[in-house]
Amino acid sequence: MNNWILIGALAATLTMFSFVPQIIKVLKTKSARDVSLMMIVQLSLGVSLWIVYGCYLKDAVIITANSVTLTSLVILLFLYFNYGGSH
Repeated sequence: MNNWILIGALAATLTMFSFVPQIIKVLKTKSARDVSLMMIVQLSLGVSLWIVYGCYLKDAVIITANSVTLTSLVILLFLYFNYGGSH
């Protein structure tokens, strides 16, 4: 396997699952007080634009990686409102 493909796959995997620890923490503590709503919204918009760009390029890797990331962000947003983030 090409080293650049391996680096890209590792980067995509780390990005896709980067919000899982935060989701687990909110679920365990039942508190979203320390979660930034602005961060969730800003990242969701950025990731959504990456998905649009991936669709333009017809690049399944960009689309898939960012769709998984967006799903994590939507879950975190739901938890933010469900567990009373500071808003």
